[in-house]
Amino acid sequence: MPRKGMRSIFFKPSTSTSSLPPPPSPQRTFSDSLMDENIETAEKLITKWDDSKVPTTTALFSGTRQEAKQYLNAVKGLQSAMQYLVAQDSTSSTLVRAQLLMQLAMKTLQKEFYQILSSNREHLDPETVTTRSSVDLRSVSDYVSDYDDEISITEDEFRVSETERVSMLAMEDLKAIAESMISSGYGKECVKVYIIMRKSIVDEALYHLGVEKLSLSQVQKLDWEVLELKIKSWLQVVKVAVGTLFHGERILCDHVFASDSGKRIAESCFAEITKDGAVSLFGFPEMVAKCKKTPEKMFRILDLYEAISDYLPQIESIFSFESTSNIRSQAVTSMVKLGDAVRTMLTDLETAIQKESSKKPVPGGGVHPLTRYVMNYLTFLADYSGVLVDIIADLPQSPLPESYYRSPMREENPPASELSERIAWIILVVLCKLDGKAELYKDVAHSYLFLANNMQYVVVKVRKSNLGFLLGEEWLDKHKLKVREYASKYERVGWSAVFSALPENPAAELTAEQARACFVRFDAAFHEACRKQASWFVSDPKFRDEIKGSIASKLVQKYSEFYEKNRVGSESVRGFLPDDIGKYLSNILCNGDSGSVSSHSSSTTSSSHRSNRR
Repeated sequence: MPRKGMRSIFFKPSTSTSSLPPPPSPQRTFSDSLMDENIETAEKLITKWDDSKVPTTTALFSGTRQEAKQYLNAVKGLQSAMQYLVAQDSTSSTLVRAQLLMQLAMKTLQKEFYQILSSNREHLDPETVTTRSSVDLRSVSDYVSDYDDEISITEDEFRVSETERVSMLAMEDLKAIAESMISSGYGKECVKVYIIMRKSIVDEALYHLGVEKLSLSQVQKLDWEVLELKIKSWLQVVKVAVGTLFHGERILCDHVFASDSGKRIAESCFAEITKDGAVSLFGFPEMVAKCKKTPEKMFRILDLYEAISDYLPQIESIFSFESTSNIRSQAVTSMVKLGDAVRTMLTDLETAIQKESSKKPVPGGGVHPLTRYVMNYLTFLADYSGVLVDIIADLPQSPLPESYYRSPMREENPPASELSERIAWIILVVLCKLDGKAELYKDVAHSYLFLANNMQYVVVKVRKSNLGFLLGEEWLDKHKLKVREYASKYERVGWSAVFSALPENPAAELTAEQARACFVRFDAAFHEACRKQASWFVSDPKFRDEIKGSIASKLVQKYSEFYEKNRVGSESVRGFLPDDIGKYLSNILCNGDSGSVSSHSSSTTSSSHRSNRR
């Protein structure tokens, strides 16, 4: 159309309107022609793949990928034409025609989107998706978008398996369709299909993994044996769910809706797909924490806490969207409640030790059940020192005397120091209770043997477990000295009558009558001590040998000197030979040997416990 200035030059105005030429018909511009061409191209492809003309078994994206790309380009061209026509004349018949074509195209793409999701369930499983890094996905995305002919990704080019190859191409197809539908204003239709398909996959996966939607009342009514099995199952499930299922779903969602306009859609899709399963999964530990708290539940509670603590960074990364904040909150809440439960059980443990009031002495002066229970409990607790440091932070406790214990980590690691001092305090409470239990024995030597046995048990348990690392060498050395002190007092009191039956100087000159009297007294005292102590025992074989070796070495030395000096002339009453002393001593302190503490039994118990954990 000529501009106004040109028209003033070539066309002279006439005073008579009847002489004016008819208005010129609108001239078509290059843009008009281009848009018409876009519509015509789109119409050919869109009508070709119309449901009414294409068998249901035939899919656009299962054929030649070049044609699928042409179809998406045609939709893009149709969209440009529609935008142009709206600006020119929003009521034109051409625009109506274009709109009808777009609706038909979106219907086809929606069907293709569904078919790709449905037919590639195995290839789009989270495990397969997770194995490919984001770098791999970008490489494939660039490769697919830049290649104009038939797409063929070989194993040599990307070093991927056939399953991974199909998976990545399916992801690219979904991404291309989603971008086309969203940019055309049909995002809701695309999202609806995606959520329905992927949510069913996630829910089905969680179901097969064993995730149940239990209420608090249902969990609280479960027997502990049943609940423990569910906890063990949960510990396995959370590993798969966080590391593979939710992670893979997030990768897939972010990739399919990777365009600028699709990022918010990716967030809403992922939240809708995972929220039910994730809240149910991460809510289970909170319900366990609210169950009745008994000592045997402590370690499973710690297993749950440790698992959430380990996976929390991944949980926060995977569920980083604002719309999934409730899932992050649920995981944190469960961890807090589990920590509260552990603190309550630790306090209850200390209270139970202080209230222990049994009045029956342990037969033979062996290891008290309280000592065994608490030390085994603390040994297992030490395996969780990493999480216990956080759990017991700022938990009030009675102050330890500086002279009794000072944590070796007080300066370099205050939180670990708190844990060390709490464990040292619990052991001190046990040892104080044992002092009271020792008074139940009528024989003083027996009470010292009881204290030596129990202190030795404590030392061995600490030395052969992580308790040794927490309490430090100074603590161990101090309590080893206490073991030797108790053993020495037992030896002195328990064998004083035997030693005093011999002259203070065994080599001194004695009359035959005096020598015979000493032999009689020694024989009677020695056999009485052996008879009495035959019912006593030391549970640690090595410790028992050390005690008997100490007694034998001192007794044999003194008796040998006396025997060699006085054996002549005292044959009628002379006792046993010095070499027989060891034989007689072999029969003492052996009753109840099955309760021994050895490195084998200790390590076996610890290994058994750890094997039952996650």
